[in-house]
Amino acid sequence: MKDSSYIGRFAPTPSGYLHFGSLVAALASYLDARSVGGQWLLRMEDLDPPREVPGAQDAILRSLELYGFEWDGELVRQSDRHAEYAALIERLFGQGLAYACTCSRKQLEGSGGIYPGTCRNVGHPDHDAAIRLRVPELEYRFIDRVQGEFRQHLGREVGDFVIRRKDGLFAYQLAVVLDDAWQGVTDVVRGADLLDSTPRQLYLQELLGLQQPRYLHVPLIIQPDGHKLGKSYRSPPLPADQAPPLLTRALRALGQQPPAELAGAVPHEVLAWGIAHWDATRIPRSRTLAEAQLR
Repeated sequence: MKDSSYIGRFAPTPSGYLHFGSLVAALASYLDARSVGGQWLLRMEDLDPPREVPGAQDAILRSLELYGFEWDGELVRQSDRHAEYAALIERLFGQGLAYACTCSRKQLEGSGGIYPGTCRNVGHPDHDAAIRLRVPELEYRFIDRVQGEFRQHLGREVGDFVIRRKDGLFAYQLAVVLDDAWQGVTDVVRGADLLDSTPRQLYLQELLGLQQPRYLHVPLIIQPDGHKLGKSYRSPPLPADQAPPLLTRALRALGQQPPAELAGAVPHEVLAWGIAHWDATRIPRSRTLAEAQLR
């Protein structure tokens, strides 16, 4: 069924080059949008300059073009949106919904990744400190289009979370919520490593009175040692001359059933087949897929 109101997006980080795991996520978001006549936006999530690899942004754009992806509108860079993030943090801080935290990593070592609320009621000034968002003692539940029901108690399983780091850099959770709303995103299709982040984003959307998109989390492609294919593990970048066979392989990773001869087509033909035959219900209901098991 066509849905011209559908707005999806792909939002890579330039901490490295696109790899096969990135391709699977990009392809899923692209086909999910194009199969219903929707828009597919591109956003560069360049929030962390110290981790950015020189030349990665241009390389990501080149890879997407070589693999046949066509996005709608202009590329959005989060580095151009700092004023909007800062204004929102100032507002949340002023309303008492966020607070300054001076805890060091060493102080939080024994907390198991769940913030214990050390600075919650101290009243530190907001300079030279991280800013955390207060979370309610509530369980958030949503239905993922692939992974099914997901529940998370924010207070017990996450704690108050960072929306601006101590070094002044803005946190992913805040930026992604603000930008998805600003761009009118109706459907978020991304890797299952971000499934755990979704309740935090739902809470922030609710707090700000923003539209909540539909979510679809695709399995992560993992290496033999169990690590996901990712930039921090030096996963090989997408080869420029292997677009059709790798796109076909990515289709199979997403549970689709492309004919073998499609691997010898050109990228636009592979994508056209994917758009015409896309069936999100075929995506494996799994958080991970081993790359070695993919045909």
